[in-house]
Amino acid sequence: MTTITDYELFEVPPRWLFLKVETSDGAVGWGEPVVEGRSKTVETAVEELMDNYLLGEDPADIEDHWQAMYRGGFYRGGPVLMSAIAGIDQALWDIKGKHFGAPVYELLGGKARDRVRVYQWIGGDRPADVGDAAEERVEEGLTALKMNATPELRRVDNPAAVEAAVDRVRTVRERVGDEVDIGLDFHGRVAKSMAKRIAEAVEPYEPMFVEEPVLPENNDALPHVANHTTTPIATGERMYSRWDFKEVFEQGTVDVIQPDLSHAGGITEVSKIAAMAEAYDVALAPHCPLGPIALASCFQVDANAPNALIQEQSLGIHYNEGTDELAYLEDPGVFDYEDGAVAVPDGPGLGIEIDEDYVREAAEQDVDWHNPVWRHDDGSVAEW
Repeated sequence: MTTITDYELFEVPPRWLFLKVETSDGAVGWGEPVVEGRSKTVETAVEELMDNYLLGEDPADIEDHWQAMYRGGFYRGGPVLMSAIAGIDQALWDIKGKHFGAPVYELLGGKARDRVRVYQWIGGDRPADVGDAAEERVEEGLTALKMNATPELRRVDNPAAVEAAVDRVRTVRERVGDEVDIGLDFHGRVAKSMAKRIAEAVEPYEPMFVEEPVLPENNDALPHVANHTTTPIATGERMYSRWDFKEVFEQGTVDVIQPDLSHAGGITEVSKIAAMAEAYDVALAPHCPLGPIALASCFQVDANAPNALIQEQSLGIHYNEGTDELAYLEDPGVFDYEDGAVAVPDGPGLGIEIDEDYVREAAEQDVDWHNPVWRHDDGSVAEW
C-alpha cells in the first residue's frame, strides 16, 4: 500500500504558504493552505493535521481523510482549520490525479466546459485611477474586471462618499463600454445602512455583482440590501463550509457564491458547495487573490461545476509586489488567457508543475504580510 511519508511547508512571497506532500512510491502533491496575514498560524494547524491524521496513511482515501480532519477534532470550522484542511486536500487530489495520469476534473466527473472566464483587479485597496487601469486590462484581453467600491467608510456617511463610489463605476463603464463586466467589491467594509444606498446608486451602471455588501456575520441583512437593487449579490470568501453557506442558500438573496479553495475545505468541500448552489440557482465564482496552487485548484472545480460563472486570479493584484503566481511555475503559459478566458489545464493532478527550486529560494526570504489596520478620523478601527 502506498502511504504518505513526509511533508514540507514553504512560506513564500508575497503572502502565500505552500505544502508539499510526498508518498512512499515517490509521488508528490502540492497544496496552498493559507490565511492571508495568518500564515504561521495555519502552518501550525497543517503540522497538527499531518502528524495526527495523515502520515502513514493511504493518500487515495481523500474523503475519509477530509472527514477525519474535520470531525476528528471536537472544535472545528473557522478560517484557520478549514484553510489547513484545504491545502492538504488540494495536495491529496494532486497526488491522486498524477496516480491516474488525469486532471482532477476527470476524477470529479469530467469537464462541463473547455474554458474558464477570468477577471482581474483594478484600482487598489483605496480605489484610484480606475479608468486608465480598466482600459489597459481590456486592451490586454480581459472581458471582466473587479474593483473595490470604496475606501474606509463610516457607518452612515455623507453624500460625497456615495457620489465618489458612483463616479468610479461610471468612469470605468464609460471607458470600457457595455460589453465588459465590472464586479464591485464592498469588501465587508460597508455597513448595511450605506450598502443599501451605494448598491442602489450604482445600479444604472450595471455592475456584474456587488460583492460582500455586508460582513458575513451580518448575512441576515442581505435581504435588506437586495430590496434596494436588482444587481446580483455575491458573497462567500469568508465562509468556510457548506454549513456556512446553507443559510444564504435558504435565504434566497445571493446570486453568486465565492468560496475560496484555500479557505473553504479545498476541492472536496467546494465541489459540494458548488453542487448545493446549483440546486438553489446560484452561480459559482471562486475567490482567489492567491498563488498558483490555489488557482489551479479553482480551475479544476470550475471545469467540473455546471454553475461556474467566472474565476478571480491574482495577476497584477495590488498585494503581489515583486512576485506573482507565474514565477512559481515551470510552465507559466498554463494560465495564459485568450479573449478573457483560460483553457482548462489538462495536465495530471492540478495541471501545473511547481518550480521547486524557485520555491525553496523564495522561502529563504523573510515573509511577514499582514493587512493594514485602518482607522476612521475619530481614531476608531475601520473595516479593511
